[in-house]
Amino acid sequence: MKLLLIAAFFAATVTHAQTRWQLATGYRAESFHTQNIVWFTGEVERTTAGALRIEVRPNNTLFKLGDIGQAVQTAQVQAGETIMSNLVEAIPIAGADAIPFVVGSYADAKRLWDLQRPLIDKHFAARGLKALYAVPWPPQGLYTVAPIRSAADFKGMRMRTYNQATVRIAEMLGATPVDVPMVDVKKALASGQLDSMITSAVTGVENQVWSQFRHYHEINAWFPKNIVFVNLQAFDALQPAVRQAVLNAAGEAELRGWAMSQDEAAGSTRKLKAEGMQVDRIAAGFEAELKRLGERFSREWVRSVGNEANHIFVPYYFQR
Repeated sequence: MKLLLIAAFFAATVTHAQTRWQLATGYRAESFHTQNIVWFTGEVERTTAGALRIEVRPNNTLFKLGDIGQAVQTAQVQAGETIMSNLVEAIPIAGADAIPFVVGSYADAKRLWDLQRPLIDKHFAARGLKALYAVPWPPQGLYTVAPIRSAADFKGMRMRTYNQATVRIAEMLGATPVDVPMVDVKKALASGQLDSMITSAVTGVENQVWSQFRHYHEINAWFPKNIVFVNLQAFDALQPAVRQAVLNAAGEAELRGWAMSQDEAAGSTRKLKAEGMQVDRIAAGFEAELKRLGERFSREWVRSVGNEANHIFVPYYFQR
């Protein structure tokens, strides 16, 4: 009802004045994240009766994914989307959702985001940015050639790694790290270079990993998030009612995006099963081992980030 009233207001008052933005993202047009952005921009245009039109520029066509944050900050483009881990050099607190084995469900991930959001808002504002909404990727699961019952089963395994965190996970579990970028995963699987890896069910389907792996363990290792944001000066230049329409649509896009992520995870997991993979949880004892690793990772992260990190993890662990 609120959106309808705003739309009616604009239809009655907007003349030929119109603001046009561009929104840059590094992800494909087919990605559920991009589809959600297109829905969001369409809702903004609809509820403002065209007073604000936002053109979505996907697939790195405007800026590369890693450059989008800086491009929005310097007003080379009005809005953008990136994965939050791309922001950690400038905003270390943005890395909270990439700490392994801390959250175990979408509910946990949402609780973590609710604690992280005020800090993100503060740091974004200091850099001339405004966060609109964030949506997680499906959780990271464990692919293996053989069933896993404990950390001891990783001895002798070759685990795909792609950053320092995954290298440490492999080493802590006793596996041999093998650095394989995502674009080379299919080639590595075809040549038998890998015995295990941690990635989402979605990525597993995209790379047809059942050619090598027979087991997918739903460990929900972490829920990395994408964040959609705008240049604060461009946002403040909008009429108050237009700003409110953007915020309303962003709130709905966040709810919609989290539901889309869960649907994407469930559909991809069904596809893995359909291709003959064994999909299950890990043994309770091994799950407890991973949680202990998560506590270790989070303590290390708090020490590296500083006292501000306690505003996330003290309530996360002790105020359930």
